[in-house]
This record gives sequence, structure tokens and C-alpha cells, in this order.
Amino acid sequence: MPVLMSVSGNTRWKIAAAAILMQVCLGVIYSWAVFRGPLTELYGWPKTVTIAPYRWSILFFTIGMVVAGFWQDRAGPRLVGSTGGILLGTGCLLAALIGNTPEGLIVSYGVIGGLGVGFAYVTPIATCIKWFPDKRGMLVGLAVMGFGVGSLVFAPLLEALMGSDPTRLAVTIPNTFLILAATFYIFVTGAAQWFRVPPPGWRPEGWNPAASKLGSLHDYRPAQMLSSPQFYLLWLLYFLGTSVGLTVIGEAAPLVRELAGATAVLSGGAALGLMSLFNGVGRLAWGTVSDRAGRKAAVLAMCAVSAATCAALLPGTDSFWRVLAGICLVGFTYGGYLAIMPSLTADYYGTAHIGANYGILFSAWGAAGFIIPGRFAAIIEQAKQAGNLAAGYDQVFFWLAGLSVAGAAVAALSRKPAPVATEPEPAGVAR
Repeated sequence: MPVLMSVSGNTRWKIAAAAILMQVCLGVIYSWAVFRGPLTELYGWPKTVTIAPYRWSILFFTIGMVVAGFWQDRAGPRLVGSTGGILLGTGCLLAALIGNTPEGLIVSYGVIGGLGVGFAYVTPIATCIKWFPDKRGMLVGLAVMGFGVGSLVFAPLLEALMGSDPTRLAVTIPNTFLILAATFYIFVTGAAQWFRVPPPGWRPEGWNPAASKLGSLHDYRPAQMLSSPQFYLLWLLYFLGTSVGLTVIGEAAPLVRELAGATAVLSGGAALGLMSLFNGVGRLAWGTVSDRAGRKAAVLAMCAVSAATCAALLPGTDSFWRVLAGICLVGFTYGGYLAIMPSLTADYYGTAHIGANYGILFSAWGAAGFIIPGRFAAIIEQAKQAGNLAAGYDQVFFWLAGLSVAGAAVAALSRKPAPVATEPEPAGVAR
């Protein structure tokens, strides 16, 4: 018999609120583009250097996700989320102290901060999936919406904290990292204290799905998931789909400043913040669409919008409004992957091992973020050195359109695997 709600009816919504707060803080990772201009002004670093901490933060975000996914399935979300907040705060603290070299920023912000984001990020997703089996796509979308809109909060804040006076950047950049450290110590670790998991077999009161739709009938262990051919299609889909958004996010502020600067009515940081709003709304919107129209239909629609934007809207323009519309549409479709892929993981492989399973799948996001933005930044830098920056951006846009089309082809081939024998949830999970 299912276990109905034995705690207050508001419990899961309080957990969802804490998840959103935590994700907003973690969304600072998308604001790195704001640092790139000031770092170039202060130290003279080229694009391939200023993008490096962002790339390394994504890589170690992913490593943290995989480790934390296994750990939180056993130790519970509270401890793992708290650890993430401490690591992220410490990474920013060290960036204030040793961030005057590329290597210092890579170690502090990229490695330690990235690990912190990864440890904290997986906990609200896995927790919300278990508390909201009746609204899985919508609630995961709502939770990770906070991550997507993080730049709406942090990008303008970082611009204001660093200021526009190049003679003060040697002071304002470290001070900005110190403020971030204090913010994450307080709010990320604080939000984690609200997390708990429902009792085994728990269902929301009044929710009685058909037995064939219950995730507990096909709870794959990580090893079983890795032996499933469908996993590799999901991995490739995630890699291709998020490559587009991660590249544009990393270049958004420079893109507005360099390509549309003459007609810009917003700063690069403000434009990135607006893009992040669409990124966040896209997570909720596409997650909800996937609950109603199906995951595959939602993904195919996302691929179509992304391909059209990168092939037709962004190339060949220096208009601020076209550039802004393009990056916002890319952010809107990119956000859908961060909502739909956790739900697809649960749909395909069950919820008992969702932390570990989604952590492994999330390696596709990390691989995309580490490989693709760096490669495309090099193309843009080469075009800049040749005196034709716009052509470099256009070349990247057409590549991104091709990745979107390839993602649609992979999505069309994806199929749900057959059920496997159920295994009980690990004992000793913190409640």
C-alpha cells in the first residue's frame, strides 16, 4: 500500500521554496561572462584565458554532481547540500585571495567553486522528484528555474560591485568575490537545512496513477542504466542540446558589447540577466509542456526553435534587438533541457537511484560546457585577430544550428527502456 502524506500538507512546498532559493544562488555560475571584460581590462587576458574559469567550473560542477548523486542517495540531501554551500563559498573566498592569475581563478572558482555547485545542485532536484511524482516535469522545472534566473540577480549585481572605473578593478574584483563567498555560506547552506526525503512508498494524497506509470516498477541501479543503450542516446542528446546554450551564455556579455555595442541600450550584464530570465522561464515552461505533450515532443520543439534562432536570427546582424532576441530564445530553449532531462531520467530509470543516475547523465552537460565554449571562443578570437569579428560569431552560430539539428535526430531515436526488477531504497537515508 502506498504511504500517504504523514506530515503537514505544506511540507513539500516548503522544500520546493528552499530548492528555488538554493538554485538561484547556484545560478551565479552563468554570470561568469560579466567578469570577462573587467579581467581583460585589468590583466590584458585574451578570450581563451577569460573563458577558462567558466569551462573548468562546468567540468568540476559535473564531477561534483556525479559524486554527490551517489552520496546523497545514501546520506540524504541535507548533508550533501550543506557541503556544496561550504565548497562554493570557499571557492569564492579563495578567488578573492589568489584570483590575480588564471591558474588561481581556475583552482578557486573553477575547481573548488564548481565542485560546490555540483554538490549542491543535485540535492534539490533529486528531492523534488521524490516529493512531486504527480508534477515531476513542472516541479523540476520550477526548482531549476531558480538556477536559470540566477544571472538575473547576479549579473547586474556583479557589474555594480566591480564598477566601470578600470583604476579600481584591482580592488573591486576581489571584494566582489568576498561578497559572493558570504552570500553562499549563508543562503546555500541555510536552504539545505530544509531538505528531507519522503518515506519509502510515499505518494501525494489523492494521487493514484496507473501501475504502469509508477517509477518504482523500473528502478535501475547505475550499473543497469549504463548497460542500457538508451542511456547513451540520452547522454548524446544532453550534450548536443546544452552545447548551444552554454556557448551563448559564455559569450553573451562580450557578444552584446562587441557585436551590437553601437546600438545597445543595455549593458552586457543586463542583457545576460534578461537572457537568464528566459532561461529560467524556459525551465518551468518546457517542463510543464513535457508533462502534457510528452518529453520527446517538447525536446523536438526546443531543437527547432534553437536551430532557427542560430541559423536565421543571430547571423549577419549588429542590431542590438536582434542579438538580444536571439540570446533570449537560446536561453529559453536551453533551459528546457535542465528541466526535462532529470524528468526523463526518472521516467526511464526510476526514482530510487535518481541522484546517482542523473549525476552520471549530467556528465554530458559538463563535457559540453568544457569542450564546446572553449573551441568556439578560439574561433571568435582568431576572427578578431584577423579583423573580422562578426564573421567569427556567424561561423559559431551556424555550428550551433547544426548541433541543434543533430540533437533533434537523436531525440527522435530515443525510446524508454524495458522495466527491470525493483530494488529497495538504500537504508540510512537522512529524513
